[in-house]
Amino acid sequence: MVLPKKQPSPESASYCVIEAPFGRLGILTELVDGSLMLSKIDYLSARASLLKPQNGLAKEVARQCHAYFKDPLFQFDLPIKPLGTPHQQKVWKHIREIPVGKAKTYGEIASAIKSGPRAVGTACGANPFPLITPCHRVVSAQGIGGFMKENSPGLYRQIKTWLLKHEGAI
Repeated sequence: MVLPKKQPSPESASYCVIEAPFGRLGILTELVDGSLMLSKIDYLSARASLLKPQNGLAKEVARQCHAYFKDPLFQFDLPIKPLGTPHQQKVWKHIREIPVGKAKTYGEIASAIKSGPRAVGTACGANPFPLITPCHRVVSAQGIGGFMKENSPGLYRQIKTWLLKHEGAI
């Protein structure tokens, strides 16, 4: 007897879009091994349609993001889905240790973890949890640098600039 594939229920995965001072944030929560976890945050343009949070965790993520937008010293405390390669996790751990109001260069992080600056940049570009793992605090030796795989002026660089100003780093 072949059983039909189980379709995901609304409780197992939910995506919402909330307002942010620089546009919108997309928030994906999903059930992982019986626990609801944050699995992704997306930076979106202000043109993205708002979608209300559909579960308690999504509501809590939205609440904590709004608390950060009011106070850059706010500390996130959310269950996040384990993601990334061992190298990415090492980079992200180091980035989470950069204090609010400070920035480090790709080269400084690379030196600290025995890697290369481009590999650090690639890990930053793959970060599924911006704000929580604040890759905006990683800058180029020659200036602000790229952000989210975008090296020229555009939405993501504008968001990086806003976040660094919000935190008092520039």
